[in-house]
Amino acid sequence: MLLAGQAAHVIAAARRIDKLESLVAEITGAGGKAVAVECDVTSVGSVKAAFESGEAKFGGVEIIINNAGITLPSPVLETPPDDWQAVIDTNLTGAWNVAQESARRLIAAGKPGSIINIASVAGLRPMRRVAAYAASKAGLIHLTRTLAVEWAENNIRVNAIAPGFFPSELSDGYLESSRGRETISRVPMTRAGEWPELDGPLLLLASDAGSYMTGAILSVDGGLNVAAL
Repeated sequence: MLLAGQAAHVIAAARRIDKLESLVAEITGAGGKAVAVECDVTSVGSVKAAFESGEAKFGGVEIIINNAGITLPSPVLETPPDDWQAVIDTNLTGAWNVAQESARRLIAAGKPGSIINIASVAGLRPMRRVAAYAASKAGLIHLTRTLAVEWAENNIRVNAIAPGFFPSELSDGYLESSRGRETISRVPMTRAGEWPELDGPLLLLASDAGSYMTGAILSVDGGLNVAAL
């Protein structure tokens, strides 16, 4: 909704299109333009097909937000290999697939672009029971910096937002648990984030307001990343 409100044409992508129907309806109902496309970020073929579907509707894609992510919490010694691989495939390899395909198309068209990866404070500070998730987000942060260096000459900016704790499907009640409340108590601002608090960083990186920013990692975590031990 945020970017649609700034006159962006939105291509919403997910493995299940039915999960996007309400978002598309909300955007179009408010006078915006949006389309839902099927996309499994772990599949190169699916990513390519999603771009082709979106471009057929709205033309070239110049702002890309990599926000596909899963977590399968468990102690390291109890984490099955398949769980580790599923998290890495979605959170890190998936972002790679989307970024690579988008950059290929932007460079071929001679257009500038902004790729925004959604990382996490877990990629900046270690956290228990989410080793695969933390590793994937740490990898995504460094991938962001590497792609920024490589594609700067093509006028493609690559940045990341590293949110702290926000209520979401991934947290799924964790913030209301005793462990979650104890975690939030260590956040310098002593609360979880609210979704509108991500709007400013996203608009900055997506727009010309951030035209001289690439390789930046914006922490939006209430100070958790810099909290004293």
